[in-house]
Amino acid sequence: MIVVLLNVYLAILFILVKTKLVPWNLFWKVSPVLVFLLLLFGLFVPMNWGAPQGPALVVRYAVSIVPDVAGEVLDVPVEPNTPLKAGDVLFRIDPAPYESQANALAAQLKLQETRLAQMTHLQTTGTGRSFDVEQRQAEVDQLKAQLDGAKWNLDKTVVRAPADGYVTNLALRKGARVANLPLTPVMAFIDTSETMIAVEIPQIDARYVEPGQKVELTFKFMPGHVYTGKVETILQAIASGQTQTSGTAVVPKAIQSAPFVVRVKLDDEAFATRLPAGSTGDAAIFTEHVKEAHVIRRVLLRQIAILNYVNPF
Repeated sequence: MIVVLLNVYLAILFILVKTKLVPWNLFWKVSPVLVFLLLLFGLFVPMNWGAPQGPALVVRYAVSIVPDVAGEVLDVPVEPNTPLKAGDVLFRIDPAPYESQANALAAQLKLQETRLAQMTHLQTTGTGRSFDVEQRQAEVDQLKAQLDGAKWNLDKTVVRAPADGYVTNLALRKGARVANLPLTPVMAFIDTSETMIAVEIPQIDARYVEPGQKVELTFKFMPGHVYTGKVETILQAIASGQTQTSGTAVVPKAIQSAPFVVRVKLDDEAFATRLPAGSTGDAAIFTEHVKEAHVIRRVLLRQIAILNYVNPF
């Protein structure tokens, strides 16, 4: 934009000199340099403070699906990248071992409840001991707890979607054996119930960014379009400022000014749900400062939106 404005000035200056409306003296010869410096330090540098711009990225939560029980997979009814609702079946594990365990515990519980009833009756007639009743009651309570655990294991042989979303990169097939180990997930589930859009803003331009400010975004996924939104929050930590517990002394390293991350929300929620995770674009945040430059920032963002038709980077 600064090049366009400077070229416009040069064109006007050329016409004025040719028509002899202005003399071609030293002042007018160096005036393009003066205009460039005025545009740079009087408009475009402050514009980055009042309307900062940065790359945007669409992010969604990914859930590593690890079954709670181990066994052979009997059925995988889902298709990759197909929308699912929370609670839809992802796959089923052979329930036979868990059914037999639950049935065995149920039979033992029935027997112990009968023995408890008999001991209780003997105690009430004065021919039984309180200790025997308490012992049978403890055995009944223990079996009930074990039966609840067995029923829980049986229920977990059907693995369901934890939220609205879809399964991606699906390789699980019928006949595979899965284990309930946290380091061996069997599929990746993308949660679409919430869409997060992160915008990177250079630290020197982030001083006036606050929640609630207006945002305009354009995405490579939809070239030529500009969407509106609002700032939700400014993340208060980045990896370079994080310290972790360690047994070693501080390791000096080169300090770099990494950009801050601003989380924004689109006004068009329906379009936000359509955006694939990993979609990239550009965003401009309009603060309460240097409002005179907001128009130029809007023009620049729309230029980017149009160039997205041909610019793959």
